[in-house]
Amino acid sequence: MPVVDVHPDELRQLTGHDDKSDQEFKDDLFALGLEFEGETEDGAFQLEFGPDRLDRLSVEGVARSLRYQYGDARGVYVPKTNDPDFTFVVDEDVPEERPYVTGAVIRGVDLDEDALDSLIQLQEKLHATMGRKRAKGAIGIHDLTMIKGEVLREDTSGNSITYTGVDPQGDTFVPLDGDREMTPAEVLDEHQTGQKYADLVGEYDRYPAIYDELGLFSFPPVINGRRTEVSTESRELLVELTGTDQWTIDRMCNIVCYALDARGATIEEVEVEYPDRTAVRPDFEVDTKSVPHERIETMLGVDFEAREVVDLFERSGLDADVNVDDARDDAADQSDTVYEVSIPPYRVDILHPLDLVDDVGRAYGFNELEPRYPNVGTVGGRHERSRLEDAARASLVGLGFEDMLNFHMTSEAEVHDRMNVEAGSDYLGGGDPARITGPYSEDYTILRTWALPSLAMVLENNTHRAYPQDLAEIGLVAERDDSVNTRVRERRHVAAVLARHDATFEDAKGRLQALCRDFGVELETPATTHPSFIDGRVAGVRIDGDDVGVVGELHPRVLVEHDLELPVAAFEFNLDALR
Repeated sequence: MPVVDVHPDELRQLTGHDDKSDQEFKDDLFALGLEFEGETEDGAFQLEFGPDRLDRLSVEGVARSLRYQYGDARGVYVPKTNDPDFTFVVDEDVPEERPYVTGAVIRGVDLDEDALDSLIQLQEKLHATMGRKRAKGAIGIHDLTMIKGEVLREDTSGNSITYTGVDPQGDTFVPLDGDREMTPAEVLDEHQTGQKYADLVGEYDRYPAIYDELGLFSFPPVINGRRTEVSTESRELLVELTGTDQWTIDRMCNIVCYALDARGATIEEVEVEYPDRTAVRPDFEVDTKSVPHERIETMLGVDFEAREVVDLFERSGLDADVNVDDARDDAADQSDTVYEVSIPPYRVDILHPLDLVDDVGRAYGFNELEPRYPNVGTVGGRHERSRLEDAARASLVGLGFEDMLNFHMTSEAEVHDRMNVEAGSDYLGGGDPARITGPYSEDYTILRTWALPSLAMVLENNTHRAYPQDLAEIGLVAERDDSVNTRVRERRHVAAVLARHDATFEDAKGRLQALCRDFGVELETPATTHPSFIDGRVAGVRIDGDDVGVVGELHPRVLVEHDLELPVAAFEFNLDALR
């Protein structure tokens, strides 16, 4: 989790509580869920944050939360904004891999050293968290006075900058911490920051770029130009964000704008002009969610009056409207009460009614809750499936196998092509897999339909290790099945491989027989065929009369595909057969 430096002197200034001691601040911050991890040399607190409250990644956000906790501020606050003077024009030439942009103009900000350090820290922490190390969203902050906006249209006086694409060897600019003009490609090859983030855009045909009338001044998500560098003398700023997801960069922009608003700045809107639409940013729209009164009381174990819950919401920086008369405060009358809660635009963490209950609990004080035993008549214990897995795993280890734990996600090439199995066939592993919508990587596009491919990959990655290698895994497999309500049938399979110079069908069958004997089940191995195994050296696995798997010697095609130069015997079957 991120650790952020917050100086107590700045907390005193931004909260208006000059009388607070360092220890009092530590206690108050812990009540908010911020854990004290130590101090820097200059006395700043090092606070560890949960991954949800990204608005607290700066001293301004922490101070805002404290002011709500102290009762100095109440309800939803939305900064006032001036009408737009700048337009971000999104050119059709912008790289399709990074098509979105947003931003704001900041006027009248007072940036001393502490404020500038806080802004830079917030920028980098947002990059590391919500921005996924700049891959999903990146922030550029510029001195507005150094930008010369182009006149967008003859009938307007507003300024514009252009988000477009640039040839890697095209226009030049001087990057931050640079001393000469460089092309974008040279930045990626020679500049320290460019080398660090080169993998984000290195495969693009054209790189993202932002231009004003004077030329290229920003190369997102890599680095800004030195011409627009921000200093303590800067009073007007241009904030621009680019990324792969509009919602993400809009919320990152909101958090930055709220932090600068806390420093006394004025927020000015910008128009974002896409080829097919126009939007006004920053997006300070207030969201709403509902939560029943009964759910709040059930989760927290406290009997609240409706007006008390509204007060706690307001002390959390939220607003709440109630669908019953506030005068009806006894518990019987509040059973049907539902709160419509307004959520400020910087609260990116509120996704579910339980998040609202958490805010009520923190405002009330979790230390004030009285512990109690739940009113249930059950005792926790191991699930039958878990006991079966543990017993089978212990038996396999006793038979000389090394226990594996592999990823459940893989690719169709691994489970079908490389195992010589045709997709959609009736063979074990040939079923229709559950596919991942919008996979992050080509290596993880489906849930595996059988487990042997995972063990084959382990053998492939361990050809430099000594043999024999006897590996086993008990893990999840899944196939599409419209007869179940989830449309996906999940099973637990037992899979094992024996990789050695003399591995045979009999070796695999012998281990399988010993495993079945441990569980008191009857094993039969009728002749069968399977494209992953050698004909005549493969058999079905029939346990207590049910066909549940396959055992045999892997086919030479499979061995060659996995760069294996010695025989491999293997088996796989459904774990439930051992019950």
